[in-house]
Amino acid sequence: MRSAWHRLSLRARLLLIGVAGVATALAVGSVALYGVLTLASYRTLDASATATAHEVADLVDRGRLPDPIPVTGSQIVQVVDRRDRVVSASANADRLTALLLPGERKAALGGEPVVVPGSRMGGTSPLRVVAAPAGPHTVLVAQQFDDVAHSQQILRTTLLVTYPLLLAVLALFAWRVIGAALRPVEALRSSAELISGTDQDTRLPVPASGDEIHRLAVTLNSMLDRLAASRARQRAFVADAAHELRSPLASMQTQIDVQQRVDGPSWQLQDLDDEVRRMTRLVEDLLVLARLDADTRPSTAPGVVDLAAVVREVTAAPAGRVPVTTTLAASARLLVRGRHDDLRRVLGNLVDNAVRHARTAVSVTAYEDGRRVVVEVSDDGGGIPRADRERVFERFTRLDEGRARDAGGSGLGLAIAREVARRDGGDVELSESATGGLTARLLVRRGDPR
Repeated sequence: MRSAWHRLSLRARLLLIGVAGVATALAVGSVALYGVLTLASYRTLDASATATAHEVADLVDRGRLPDPIPVTGSQIVQVVDRRDRVVSASANADRLTALLLPGERKAALGGEPVVVPGSRMGGTSPLRVVAAPAGPHTVLVAQQFDDVAHSQQILRTTLLVTYPLLLAVLALFAWRVIGAALRPVEALRSSAELISGTDQDTRLPVPASGDEIHRLAVTLNSMLDRLAASRARQRAFVADAAHELRSPLASMQTQIDVQQRVDGPSWQLQDLDDEVRRMTRLVEDLLVLARLDADTRPSTAPGVVDLAAVVREVTAAPAGRVPVTTTLAASARLLVRGRHDDLRRVLGNLVDNAVRHARTAVSVTAYEDGRRVVVEVSDDGGGIPRADRERVFERFTRLDEGRARDAGGSGLGLAIAREVARRDGGDVELSESATGGLTARLLVRRGDPR
């Protein structure tokens, strides 16, 4: 069973791969950007506080420490002694409670900023505190980082909102770009789908890009050239062989006819006559197929033909294994577009096929159906299973159930009938007859102006 991934088109798979890669890159980049900007903001904040702490420590070392200590911005400065008593402080600092506890002050002196609750200074916002030694004293500088936290939140929200939107835009852009890149491939596919066995001169379009698709188109066209040459050789061989066989077969048929008139009929001559006639029909069928495969147009253009007259002509032949009854429409004529010889060949093949496989009778019915004329040839034989009704139109196809070589068929009659009918816009279809046998339905375009 194919997985869901393999059921997707190549364009969709390329899009998913590209979007997944871009999404991963954007996610990593966004996290890295967020982390770097956050780190830079806090380092800038800590650098400012550390600079103030060293300035105050310098004043303490020189004994010129003012009280209160002047500060800029929202910084809070305290100078505490070893007993955690506030020796001096800025105007906005608490003079009774130190910013840091002894353990916290030791960590701050180690170079790591310490975050303390704002309630220690009578506020609500947390404070970020750095420390610097000043002889027997310690300088503590604290400042709020609400602005940094707010900037973090804005950046985080912006990244979360723009991330899916950016992915959607990139996905749409990638879908268009991949579609444009695969358009030559689709052109190759659609052109290849239109090429049939008779389209010897049709070739795939070669893009002017000079890329891999260009080289693929050139390679496929080269392959089509080789296949066309091979088909031409095969058709020429079949046509030449069939043509060369006509003369000896005609000579054999003449000798058999003469011998039967001289010596009288015998079962040996009758068997030989049947085989020669069968081989003659096979050779004629092969010549017809060779002309159809070569797309050789008949010398006469399609005209208006009375299909009713063709039906009477075909069914007027001497009685075969079973009787053939004919039912025509009320109108005396059934005018269609086609060629008399082609229609006679198609109907002759259908009637011969029905006679070979019927049990007791064959019926031929012709009538008008809208813009078409339909001729139904029905038998009461074993019929053909629904699954095999298209397969029997393939050349040399003979089903096992009673439709074998010994029944007199070569497996070419239905194939020739459909190909000849379709050449002028008609068709041949198979269905089950009312008696349980097979109905071959010939559809031909009407040729009258109605």
